[in-house]
Amino acid sequence: MGYFGTMQRRTLLRHAGSTAALGAAGLFWPAARAAGLKALGKPQSFDLAWLKGQARAHAATPYTPPQNKLPAAIAALNWDQYQSIRFKPEHALWADDKLRFKLELFHLGLFFKRPVQMHEVANGQAQQLAYDPLMFDYGTSGLDGKRQPADLGFAGFRFKFHLAPEFDIAAFLGASYFRATSGTRQYGLSARGLAIDTGMQRAEEFPEFTSFWFERPAADSNTLVVYALLDSPSVAGAYRFAITPGDTTAMDVDIALYPRREIERLGIAPCTSMFQAGENDKRKGNDWRAEIHDSDGLAIHNGAGEWLWRPLRNPRNVSFNAFADRGPRGFGLLQRDHDFANYQDDGVFYDRRPSLWVEPKGDWGAGAIDLIEIPTDNETNDNIVAFWNPAARPQAAQELLIGYRMFWGRDAPVQPPLARCVATRTGIGGIVGKHRSYFSWRFAVDFAGGNFALLDPKTKVEAVVTTTKGRIETTSARPLDAIHGWRAIFDVVPDATSTEPISLRLFLRADGQPLTETWLYEYEPPPLNERPLV
Repeated sequence: MGYFGTMQRRTLLRHAGSTAALGAAGLFWPAARAAGLKALGKPQSFDLAWLKGQARAHAATPYTPPQNKLPAAIAALNWDQYQSIRFKPEHALWADDKLRFKLELFHLGLFFKRPVQMHEVANGQAQQLAYDPLMFDYGTSGLDGKRQPADLGFAGFRFKFHLAPEFDIAAFLGASYFRATSGTRQYGLSARGLAIDTGMQRAEEFPEFTSFWFERPAADSNTLVVYALLDSPSVAGAYRFAITPGDTTAMDVDIALYPRREIERLGIAPCTSMFQAGENDKRKGNDWRAEIHDSDGLAIHNGAGEWLWRPLRNPRNVSFNAFADRGPRGFGLLQRDHDFANYQDDGVFYDRRPSLWVEPKGDWGAGAIDLIEIPTDNETNDNIVAFWNPAARPQAAQELLIGYRMFWGRDAPVQPPLARCVATRTGIGGIVGKHRSYFSWRFAVDFAGGNFALLDPKTKVEAVVTTTKGRIETTSARPLDAIHGWRAIFDVVPDATSTEPISLRLFLRADGQPLTETWLYEYEPPPLNERPLV
């Protein structure tokens, strides 16, 4: 299968990438003149309808792969050299205007080889912005700005907000990747404009944003509108992002897609993250830090109103799960554990990573939320992706209009009315002090919130556990005062000769009434020679 996690995440934390050939620098564009930005070519009329027309026209012609080749000195940059290149803040778009946003551009190099066109939109007119080496401090890269071609182009962009002028709000970084921060002032997981054929037995396709348009905001506006043109061998698309910074940063997204061919697995609103080790999965837990992950679970609010929580894993083998649904109400990759003590990472602060929640606009119909988990030994690689896959395969010459909202923040903007899962721990099963004659694996699942505070001490709480294989034993549910919640414990006994994954489902109830969201898990029994009895 295609490995979507080859994008180096540290690069996405600091820099960016991807671009399309620009011509020679031309006249100054009045709206950008104060910052010393140069215009390229003449202004042209622009709106979303025009952009959709461009995407439709692209889709009606065969895909043309990019032919750009970086100058040898730029192509030879190593990691440290590339990281030393910095955009000069005084050249930011709107740097000298009394607006609440400032936009900075990224240089080409390293992983980011394709130029992306950048435009400012003002009064219904779009003006392309020209590359100028004077925009950049080349640091210890070894590059001489005076020797760079005038038509080099840009790799991507990021922007800042007046309330926190030293911190990024969002960055669009390579292919169709982007990410945002929140009140935590931390980057974490990423999103993508689109996923195609992810997790299949063939190479994954990575659509790319080839052009961006930045709508000049009003002086008192707290929302930045960005448009993008997406292209790939299978599809072209027009995107509109309305981005509003805050303690939770919101993105309102509208998309028009025009397939060139039938697409077998289309991923809408892909969320991409990293999970190497956690309290539930210590298979790669050989680091001095107990937990290493940007997200610890997939949350789903399905069309039937049920809340699901699926802890993430670092599996032995590529794992694919599809959660069938109709009219989903929301889903996202979340970081629920914000306790520094559980990570002890004082460098990248995994406890501060934002969660990402996706809320569909309108009825998305039938389909599934797909979750793909890929084994990883390295925390710099993303190995988790989740997205909406519509049941009806997109066909050539179709127009697909899709809208959703994305929320980047410490917690999802909506919460289950029931108790939430706050921890999943696993280890060897059996009864302490008694000889084990067969292998079993224990799960301890903690829930907090909801209606637990209303329970009478004599109320009987039941753990309802089901499994697709093997058998369940030693099931219990008991109060856990430390979290003002309850803990469910059970053992799974896998078939003695099977390593097939086992799907587990758990919730707590009292007097027939559910008390918690539904916990889901895929347990991979270890090989037969790795099943200790002690």
